[in-house]
Amino acid sequence: MLRWLPSNLIYVKPYILDICIVSARSVAETRDNHYHNPPDYLVLQPEDTQKRTKNLQQTNTNGDKWQGNNSQFQAAQQIVKSWGNESKYYQPTREYQKLLRQLINLFPYRLDTNFAKIDRIVHPEIESFKEKVLEKDIKGISISEWAKLLGSKNTEKTKLTLQERLFITDINPDDIIL
Repeated sequence: MLRWLPSNLIYVKPYILDICIVSARSVAETRDNHYHNPPDYLVLQPEDTQKRTKNLQQTNTNGDKWQGNNSQFQAAQQIVKSWGNESKYYQPTREYQKLLRQLINLFPYRLDTNFAKIDRIVHPEIESFKEKVLEKDIKGISISEWAKLLGSKNTEKTKLTLQERLFITDINPDDIIL
């Protein structure tokens, strides 16, 4: 049974709405191509860590964001330009990654912790899947409309909709805490 708690907490047993199967390689390539824009943003592959013990073998790709000043940026742009016409295009090769590491050693960058968020890479198949799921109807309301409703500050409207559509009633949290 679903319950509406005054603290705006709704609990229910989760269930799978849909499934999306895409190539992990296409996701990684889309991510890398989306972000990589030297010298402003660098995508770096891990160095060869195969000789390390299993727990120290790195497999995560990093995104690094520029943190220098304007004159440093102009100097970095000249370095990237010296790499040739293909310099702006991401390449996972050892040689290209070495060039990117030179930039990191010469100029200030910070590790970007938002780099791998799937919602930011604009992968065509994933975007299509998200649109399809957000349009799904749950009790007469699309998932995107539910998200807006549950994220709104209008608790009365939310409460009324939950009562009408899902038969969720008020309950005192103290009555259900074990």
